[in-house]
Amino acid sequence: MMTFRGDAHKFYLKLKKTVSNDKEISNLPEIKEIRSIDHFYDQLGDTDLTMIRYRMLKEKDGNGIIPILISALPWLGFLLSKQLQTFLMKSYLYIFIFLVLYTVITIASIIVHYREKAWAAIHIDIIDHKLKQRREKNKKP
Repeated sequence: MMTFRGDAHKFYLKLKKTVSNDKEISNLPEIKEIRSIDHFYDQLGDTDLTMIRYRMLKEKDGNGIIPILISALPWLGFLLSKQLQTFLMKSYLYIFIFLVLYTVITIASIIVHYREKAWAAIHIDIIDHKLKQRREKNKKP
């Protein structure tokens, strides 16, 4: 059955299926990928992790080029509307191709943009967890 609940729910269903089949969750590719990121960050020092965290925060909180392009393209079309209209009105096929391409590029760009933000959030959480663990470890006598 097709579900529109999102990737988190699909991942939950995959976890549930894995457990019900008596398989190890740790063997799932998604878990292995996160574990490899976690192990990599284990090798780095606190200063490096902090700098990487700052960069990831910039990535997560920044608008990025994709939303700027998405909002700029309609304005560009507006500025060149007379020339664009003359070209597109030669055939309805041109209008159709233009609309399909614009829609596909816009949707793909939005998906890429939000996936990048999601990955930045994962890296930030892993780094925050590492730094917190190290601080707690250093506080213990």
